[in-house]
Amino acid sequence: MSKPPISRGFFGQRRDDRSDRVPPGQHLTPDFPVLSAGPTPHVDLSNWSFFLADGDRPIAEWRWAEFGTLPQREVTVDIHCVTTWSKLDTAWRGVTVDALLEAAGLGEPPTPYAMIECIGGYTTNVPVEDMIGGKAMVATEFDGRPLSPEHGGPARLLVPHLYFWKSAKWVRGIRFTDEDEPGFWEQLGYHIHGDPWREQRYAGD
Repeated sequence: MSKPPISRGFFGQRRDDRSDRVPPGQHLTPDFPVLSAGPTPHVDLSNWSFFLADGDRPIAEWRWAEFGTLPQREVTVDIHCVTTWSKLDTAWRGVTVDALLEAAGLGEPPTPYAMIECIGGYTTNVPVEDMIGGKAMVATEFDGRPLSPEHGGPARLLVPHLYFWKSAKWVRGIRFTDEDEPGFWEQLGYHIHGDPWREQRYAGD
Protein backbone atom coordinates (compact mmCIF):
# COMPACT_ATOMS: atom_id res chain seq x y z
CA MET A 1 0.00 0.00 0.00
CA SER A 2 1.44 3.37 -0.98
CA LYS A 3 1.55 6.17 1.56
CA PRO A 4 0.31 9.60 0.49
CA PRO A 5 2.79 12.40 1.07
CA ILE A 6 1.90 14.69 3.94
CA SER A 7 2.03 17.71 1.62
CA ARG A 8 -1.15 16.68 -0.22
CA GLY A 9 -3.05 18.93 2.17
CA PHE A 10 -6.54 19.91 1.11
CA PHE A 11 -5.72 20.47 -2.50
CA GLY A 12 -3.85 17.37 -3.63
CA GLN A 13 -5.22 14.96 -6.21
CA ARG A 14 -7.81 12.56 -4.80
CA ARG A 15 -7.66 8.84 -5.56
CA ASP A 16 -10.60 6.71 -6.70
CA ASP A 17 -9.50 3.53 -4.92
CA ARG A 18 -11.19 3.73 -1.51
CA SER A 19 -9.03 0.99 0.00
CA ASP A 20 -5.90 3.00 -0.82
CA ARG A 21 -7.31 5.91 1.21
CA VAL A 22 -7.59 4.00 4.49
CA PRO A 23 -4.41 3.97 6.64
CA PRO A 24 -3.20 0.70 8.19
CA GLY A 25 -5.14 -0.43 11.24
CA GLN A 26 -8.20 1.66 10.33
CA HIS A 27 -11.75 0.65 9.35
CA LEU A 28 -14.38 2.67 7.52
CA THR A 29 -17.49 3.97 9.28
CA PRO A 30 -20.56 5.64 7.75
CA ASP A 31 -21.15 7.43 11.07
CA PHE A 32 -19.36 10.34 12.69
CA PRO A 33 -18.52 9.10 16.21
CA VAL A 34 -18.45 11.67 19.00
CA LEU A 35 -15.35 11.43 21.21
CA SER A 36 -14.27 14.20 23.59
CA ALA A 37 -11.80 14.63 26.42
CA GLY A 38 -14.40 16.52 28.47
CA PRO A 39 -17.98 17.83 28.49
CA THR A 40 -19.36 19.73 25.51
CA PRO A 41 -19.22 23.44 26.37
CA HIS A 42 -21.99 25.94 25.76
CA VAL A 43 -20.49 28.70 23.64
CA ASP A 44 -22.05 32.15 23.44
CA LEU A 45 -21.11 33.52 20.01
CA SER A 46 -21.34 37.07 21.31
CA ASN A 47 -18.34 36.26 23.53
CA TRP A 48 -16.45 33.99 21.09
CA SER A 49 -13.10 35.05 19.70
CA PHE A 50 -10.11 33.44 17.99
CA PHE A 51 -6.52 34.54 18.47
CA LEU A 52 -3.04 34.12 17.07
CA ALA A 53 -0.13 34.67 19.46
CA ASP A 54 3.64 34.36 19.38
CA GLY A 55 4.26 32.93 22.82
CA ASP A 56 2.74 35.50 25.19
CA ARG A 57 2.68 38.23 22.55
CA PRO A 58 -0.72 38.72 20.87
CA ILE A 59 -0.65 38.88 17.07
CA ALA A 60 -4.30 39.10 16.04
CA GLU A 61 -7.80 38.38 17.33
CA TRP A 62 -11.17 38.11 15.62
CA ARG A 63 -14.68 38.10 17.07
CA TRP A 64 -17.26 35.76 15.54
CA ALA A 65 -18.68 38.31 13.08
CA GLU A 66 -15.16 39.38 12.06
CA PHE A 67 -14.09 35.77 11.58
CA GLY A 68 -16.99 35.26 9.20
CA THR A 69 -15.69 38.00 6.90
CA LEU A 70 -12.34 36.25 6.37
CA PRO A 71 -11.82 34.29 3.11
CA GLN A 72 -13.72 31.00 3.32
CA ARG A 73 -12.68 27.69 1.76
CA GLU A 74 -14.74 24.54 1.16
CA VAL A 75 -12.89 21.21 1.24
CA THR A 76 -13.72 17.51 1.05
CA VAL A 77 -11.25 15.32 2.93
CA ASP A 78 -10.84 11.92 4.62
CA ILE A 79 -10.47 11.86 8.41
CA HIS A 80 -8.88 9.19 10.61
CA CYS A 81 -9.37 8.72 14.36
CA VAL A 82 -6.72 7.11 16.56
CA THR A 83 -9.49 4.79 17.88
CA THR A 84 -9.27 3.14 14.41
CA TRP A 85 -12.27 4.55 12.52
CA SER A 86 -11.91 6.45 9.24
CA LYS A 87 -14.56 8.46 7.42
CA LEU A 88 -14.10 9.36 3.76
CA ASP A 89 -15.21 12.40 1.78
CA THR A 90 -16.18 14.66 4.68
CA ALA A 91 -17.19 18.18 3.64
CA TRP A 92 -16.05 21.23 5.60
CA ARG A 93 -16.02 25.02 5.30
CA GLY A 94 -13.83 27.45 7.15
CA VAL A 95 -10.76 29.67 7.12
CA THR A 96 -7.40 28.15 6.27
CA VAL A 97 -4.46 28.81 8.56
CA ASP A 98 -2.74 30.43 5.56
CA ALA A 99 -5.63 32.92 5.31
CA LEU A 100 -5.40 33.64 9.05
CA LEU A 101 -1.69 34.36 8.79
CA GLU A 102 -2.28 36.65 5.82
CA ALA A 103 -5.10 38.49 7.60
CA ALA A 104 -2.77 38.98 10.57
CA GLY A 105 -0.15 40.54 8.30
CA LEU A 106 2.36 37.73 8.72
CA GLY A 107 4.53 36.85 5.75
CA GLU A 108 5.43 33.60 7.47
CA PRO A 109 4.76 31.92 10.83
CA PRO A 110 6.95 33.31 13.63
CA THR A 111 8.05 29.89 14.99
CA PRO A 112 8.21 26.27 13.72
CA TYR A 113 5.68 24.88 16.24
CA ALA A 114 2.29 25.74 17.66
CA MET A 115 0.03 24.87 20.58
CA ILE A 116 -3.66 24.76 19.78
CA GLU A 117 -5.75 26.12 22.68
CA CYS A 118 -9.43 25.34 23.17
CA ILE A 119 -12.41 26.32 25.28
CA GLY A 120 -12.36 24.09 28.34
CA GLY A 121 -8.57 23.91 28.54
CA TYR A 122 -7.83 21.20 25.95
CA THR A 123 -4.57 21.63 24.03
CA THR A 124 -2.73 19.82 21.29
CA ASN A 125 0.59 20.54 19.59
CA VAL A 126 0.97 20.74 15.81
CA PRO A 127 4.11 21.61 13.83
CA VAL A 128 3.53 24.73 11.77
CA GLU A 129 4.56 22.85 8.63
CA ASP A 130 1.50 20.64 9.13
CA MET A 131 -0.83 23.65 9.11
CA ILE A 132 0.41 25.86 6.26
CA GLY A 133 0.41 25.33 2.51
CA GLY A 134 -3.27 24.40 2.49
CA LYS A 135 -3.03 21.62 5.06
CA ALA A 136 -5.27 22.95 7.85
CA MET A 137 -8.21 25.23 8.57
CA VAL A 138 -10.39 26.49 11.37
CA ALA A 139 -13.68 24.91 10.31
CA THR A 140 -17.08 26.37 11.17
CA GLU A 141 -19.32 24.22 8.95
CA PHE A 142 -19.66 20.49 8.34
CA ASP A 143 -21.72 18.93 5.54
CA GLY A 144 -23.21 22.28 4.59
CA ARG A 145 -24.40 23.21 8.10
CA PRO A 146 -22.96 25.08 11.07
CA LEU A 147 -20.64 22.80 13.00
CA SER A 148 -22.61 21.19 15.83
CA PRO A 149 -21.36 21.56 19.44
CA GLU A 150 -20.71 17.82 19.86
CA HIS A 151 -18.37 17.92 16.84
CA GLY A 152 -16.53 20.99 18.06
CA GLY A 153 -18.79 23.88 17.05
CA PRO A 154 -18.76 26.72 16.68
CA ALA A 155 -15.20 26.16 15.41
CA ARG A 156 -12.62 23.39 15.40
CA LEU A 157 -9.21 22.94 13.89
CA LEU A 158 -9.13 20.59 10.90
CA VAL A 159 -5.81 18.87 10.15
CA PRO A 160 -7.05 15.83 8.20
CA HIS A 161 -3.68 14.27 7.38
CA LEU A 162 -3.01 13.72 11.10
CA TYR A 163 -5.02 11.59 13.55
CA PHE A 164 -8.22 13.39 14.40
CA TRP A 165 -7.33 14.28 18.01
CA LYS A 166 -5.08 16.91 16.43
CA SER A 167 -8.20 18.50 14.86
CA ALA A 168 -9.03 20.10 18.19
CA LYS A 169 -12.66 20.87 19.07
CA TRP A 170 -13.90 24.24 20.36
CA VAL A 171 -10.70 25.91 19.26
CA ARG A 172 -10.03 29.42 20.53
CA GLY A 173 -6.52 30.14 19.32
CA ILE A 174 -3.13 29.15 17.93
CA ARG A 175 -0.12 29.98 20.08
CA PHE A 176 3.16 29.73 18.17
CA THR A 177 6.01 28.19 20.17
CA ASP A 178 9.74 27.69 19.71
CA GLU A 179 9.59 24.08 20.94
CA ASP A 180 7.28 21.17 20.10
CA GLU A 181 5.59 21.03 23.51
CA PRO A 182 3.16 18.15 24.23
CA GLY A 183 -0.53 18.94 24.60
CA PHE A 184 -3.26 17.18 26.61
CA TRP A 185 -3.24 13.70 25.03
CA GLU A 186 0.46 13.87 24.16
CA GLN A 187 1.27 14.26 27.86
CA LEU A 188 -0.78 11.14 28.54
CA GLY A 189 1.21 8.98 26.12
CA TYR A 190 -0.17 9.74 22.67
CA HIS A 191 2.30 10.31 19.85
CA ILE A 192 3.82 13.78 19.60
CA HIS A 193 3.02 13.95 15.84
CA GLY A 194 0.21 11.52 14.98
CA ASP A 195 0.64 10.50 11.33
CA PRO A 196 -1.99 7.79 10.60
CA TRP A 197 -0.05 6.42 7.63
CA ARG A 198 2.84 5.64 9.97
CA GLU A 199 0.47 4.45 12.75
CA GLN A 200 1.86 7.03 15.14
CA ARG A 201 -0.76 6.38 17.79
CA TYR A 202 1.29 6.34 20.98
CA ALA A 203 4.71 7.45 22.15
CA GLY A 204 7.32 5.10 20.67
CA ASP A 205 5.27 4.15 17.58
